[in-house]
Amino acid sequence: MSTVSNTDRIERSIVIHAPRERVWQALSHAETFGTWFGADLKGQTFAPGQRTRGPITIQGFEHIHFDVVIERIEPQQLLSYHWHPYPVDPTVDYELETPTRVVFTLHDAPDNATLLKVVESGFDHVPPNRRLEAFRMNDHGWAAQLENIARHASA
Repeated sequence: MSTVSNTDRIERSIVIHAPRERVWQALSHAETFGTWFGADLKGQTFAPGQRTRGPITIQGFEHIHFDVVIERIEPQQLLSYHWHPYPVDPTVDYELETPTRVVFTLHDAPDNATLLKVVESGFDHVPPNRRLEAFRMNDHGWAAQLENIARHASA
């Protein structure tokens, strides 16, 4: 896995030992995405312009909702959405903040594997009082989530 970051963006990538079609299925189907991401997205779909929302199922984070607006879908190539990073304080109205943008891209890798990249950008627009924490938590979070999708897709 590789990492690149600055104050505005997180970039991570991983080679998944599974064909692109299988990685795309895990990424682009909301219910399957929720399975490896740790969110209950049962009955949900991903479609451009559509909001997808469901409770996080990871212990200690059940009070948080996975809440995204899908931006683009290019089959087997790209999935992007906007969301509010690390929305853990129930007293904060995150809808008043500018969301970050998350872009997943898929690329062929040797031996029928898939290179999956994720870039989350826009942290410079997160309010200063929570910017560093949101960046730090999502930086660690993307490392874990790429491992999760790799396990799921290669099983």
